[in-house]
Amino acid sequence: MYVCVCARVRECEVRSVIRDGARCLETVGDACGAGTSCGTCHDRICDLIEEEAARDGQLVGAQASRNALVGISA
Repeated sequence: MYVCVCARVRECEVRSVIRDGARCLETVGDACGAGTSCGTCHDRICDLIEEEAARDGQLVGAQASRNALVGISA
């Protein structure tokens, strides 16, 4: 399934770059292009970051990414 239709990036690609170290929207976008156009996929990308981070016990960084998305400062 596509996460980012604009850049034609699939969920498996986003998960892969997150597992390789991308921990925020910007680094995911830099790695695979997802989330760099209209922004509709930002919530889904943040969800994937949280899911993958929870697997690794790194939920704090993922929550910071979501807070940045909605404009909440830490």
